[in-house]
Amino acid sequence: MKEPKQNVEKRGFFIRFLNVVEKLGNKLPDPFMIFVYLAIAVMIASFIFSLFNASVVHPGTGETLAIQNLLSWAGLQYIITSMLENFTGFAPLGTVLAIMLGIGLAEKVGLLEIAIRKTILKAPPALVTYAIAFVGIMGNIASDAAQILIPPLAAMVFYKIGRHPLAGLAVGFASAGAGFTANLLIVGTDALLSGISTEAAAILNDQILVTPADNWYFNIVSVFVLTVVAAIITEKVIEPKLGKYEGDSVIDVDAEEHPKANKGLRNAGFAALAYLAVLALLIFLPGSSLRNEEGGLIPSPFLTGIVPVILGLFVVLAVAYGKTVGVIKSSKDAVGYMSESIKDMSGFIVLIFAASQFIAYFTWTNIGTWVAVNGAELLTQINFTGIYLIIGYILFTSMLNFLISSGSAKWALEAPVFVPLFMQLGYHPAFTQMAYRIGDSSTNIVTPLNPYFIVVLSFLREYDKKAGMGTLISLMIPYTLSFLVVWIIMFLIFFYTGLQFGPGITPFL
Repeated sequence: MKEPKQNVEKRGFFIRFLNVVEKLGNKLPDPFMIFVYLAIAVMIASFIFSLFNASVVHPGTGETLAIQNLLSWAGLQYIITSMLENFTGFAPLGTVLAIMLGIGLAEKVGLLEIAIRKTILKAPPALVTYAIAFVGIMGNIASDAAQILIPPLAAMVFYKIGRHPLAGLAVGFASAGAGFTANLLIVGTDALLSGISTEAAAILNDQILVTPADNWYFNIVSVFVLTVVAAIITEKVIEPKLGKYEGDSVIDVDAEEHPKANKGLRNAGFAALAYLAVLALLIFLPGSSLRNEEGGLIPSPFLTGIVPVILGLFVVLAVAYGKTVGVIKSSKDAVGYMSESIKDMSGFIVLIFAASQFIAYFTWTNIGTWVAVNGAELLTQINFTGIYLIIGYILFTSMLNFLISSGSAKWALEAPVFVPLFMQLGYHPAFTQMAYRIGDSSTNIVTPLNPYFIVVLSFLREYDKKAGMGTLISLMIPYTLSFLVVWIIMFLIFFYTGLQFGPGITPFL
């Protein structure tokens, strides 16, 4: 049965639009220079703001923050003295390099390839996309680490089964990034945001408590809905846009399997079980310092230190497999493989130097805070009422992601303004918090201020040397738009039907 001509034309128009976005985006300078130019733009903007003595009152602390001029003696001092700290203290740098030590070792010894060959390649092809999307969305259990772990593995899986690797990378990054707020479990993000929401609600009523479970029901439904949406977008939009992959081979599909591969996988499995058993023992022993003061895990030092835990797991897996198949004969071999994996990240390290300076300058000047607070005031003056104001707020937050990428920092700015405002209109703080989370998550994957956007761009270039920021943005736009629209529809369904967003939580106080 042929697809209706109207649908083909609509889809063709959208793909042509994405191709234009990619073409224009890739005409931009190298990402390193883009961040250099952005840093210069921030310098100029800070100078102009300072001419008008611009300032803003922080809604949370009440502190008056002046726009600081980078083109002043104080600004020059900051630029010079902070440069190295901006680079070495850039949190994603350590996270990425640490995880890539483990993943790189597992890749170099052949563990990842054989694991994919033995598992995913034997799974029904129709379920692969859904599996990756589901794992990506659930990956925020490991916080931001999922945005580093899942995209390259998803690309490898797609390549291995004869599909375009960039489609795998796209669904992996989109699910882990844009689906960041959804989960079947209550995770660290829930605890972090609910704490800020409770403090903001106390401005009007200090008896209201927002708990980590207050958005749980909505998030559970979101996992399954977004999994389906991500898979459909991948198969109906992204893969037709990309066409057949004709780049350089990254993995030899027809490579012969190592004769000891099965034994290596078995030993790696045993080693992983032993590692996890020791970890569980350390967590659940009485008085364990890996739990929080109440004895729980959300939040806890264990979740805070999840990156070293993941690194350790990959190292244990890789060493067990490598020793079994004979590619690791001594510690020198393991160190050599890890060194090779870091060499592969050299382009990312160079790019981070420029990106870290721009983000640090933008934060230091307080321009982002000024835009956020004044934008919030403008939004409240728009003649929207009821649910339309809430939808406007979701869109406002999604746009603010292009100025402030940190979800917790952005909520710390917005909550003291919008939580009391919507409480006066009768809305529950947890309802406002859910609206925030929808807007914040949806555009995570298209803002270059997201440090993991840069990481994924480096992964993308392993399969397409000519790819640029435009390539990645054009791949992410369908997911961003789809997630945002579907989430808003879900939000409206919950609102109008009176469904609970969490235990006992409805839209109204």
